[in-house]
Amino acid sequence: GIGYGGSCFPKDVKALIRTAAEQGYPMRVLQAVEEVNERQKSVLFDKVVAHFAGELAGKTFAVWGLSFKPKTDDMREAPSLVIIERLLEAGARVKAYDPVAMAEAKHSLGDRVEYGKDEYEVLIEADALLLVTEWPEFRSPNFSVVGKLMKEKVVFDGRNIYDGAELAKKGFAYYGIGVAQQVPEEVK
Repeated sequence: GIGYGGSCFPKDVKALIRTAAEQGYPMRVLQAVEEVNERQKSVLFDKVVAHFAGELAGKTFAVWGLSFKPKTDDMREAPSLVIIERLLEAGARVKAYDPVAMAEAKHSLGDRVEYGKDEYEVLIEADALLLVTEWPEFRSPNFSVVGKLMKEKVVFDGRNIYDGAELAKKGFAYYGIGVAQQVPEEVK
């Protein structure tokens, strides 16, 4: 996946590393966990950069899911923050939706991001969809509608909840994490 976040687990990992270091014991495994988690938060962004050949300025990206996990508004250390910041730094336009974390997102990201009233509204004229948090509401979208709303049919699935082969049959380019990229038949 694209990493973990929240208030407890990241803090606990850091505390264990620090406590062990104070006792003269390097916690190499936990240090590696922390390093990998930080790198994973950039994996989806790197796939976006590769797909668009580095040309993100002026592109519009729909982001589904802002909280660090479903069923919370907690955005502390959420992968969405890293991904959105990097998209904005690259000159992209970001439209986002989360079933619960919209107020927290507005507090964290301000007016640099456009917020939709639902998951479909943010897709209008989007060059790509980035699924960041695996909310139940996002598990079975109507991909016929999704494809009609978007400028380009490209899905970056940070949680591997979609079947890439099925999306390719519907004309979407699909990128998951640690799985093969899928492209529509007419592109192959």
